[in-house]
Amino acid sequence: MGWATRFLAAVCFFAAGVLFVPEALLGSPSGAGAVTAAKLAHVLSFATSWGAALWATFIGGIIMFKNLPRHMFGNLQSKMFPAYFTLISACAAISVATFSHLHPWKTASTVERYQLGFLLSALGCNLSNLLVFTPMTIEMMKKRHKIERDLSIGEEVGWSKNQQVAKSNPTLAAMNKKFGMIHGLSSLANIMSFGSLAMHSWYLASKLEL
Repeated sequence: MGWATRFLAAVCFFAAGVLFVPEALLGSPSGAGAVTAAKLAHVLSFATSWGAALWATFIGGIIMFKNLPRHMFGNLQSKMFPAYFTLISACAAISVATFSHLHPWKTASTVERYQLGFLLSALGCNLSNLLVFTPMTIEMMKKRHKIERDLSIGEEVGWSKNQQVAKSNPTLAAMNKKFGMIHGLSSLANIMSFGSLAMHSWYLASKLEL
């Protein structure tokens, strides 16, 4: 199934949802439709960023690392992470915009202002990864791959050969240290973004009526 077909199917399901809750967009008081649209955009963008972060951080990346040769894993991640951080940065921006529209700062409660702070934190962390840490990590990874290819390692699964060779190779050990520092900052920013979204999930849950 191509991307165009998948997108069309998603739009059809989205449109069909109106049939089950027609009062959400149809026959509502003046201005209520715009509020509902903002709420829908907020929920969809939050859900997308939360789901993507959960999968990339705790499931997909770990499975790939444990089953792919390291250089193949690294090259795949170098293509996936820019797309991943672009997606969740865009979703975070939409979340901030819609929440600010629904709860203007001047009239917002203390709780609502804190929630906006969490959303802004997620956006800032995602943008820092997209614009700073991810490009630096990819560049450092390529340099380390070159060193490892010269040492005939990198096609194995896991870190064992790298760590073993690094004990007797100062160049590789230094590169591992630099890569670990940049990758650590990227991971920290990603976890902070995920934590901010987790805080906001409690707020959204408190607003549900099931």
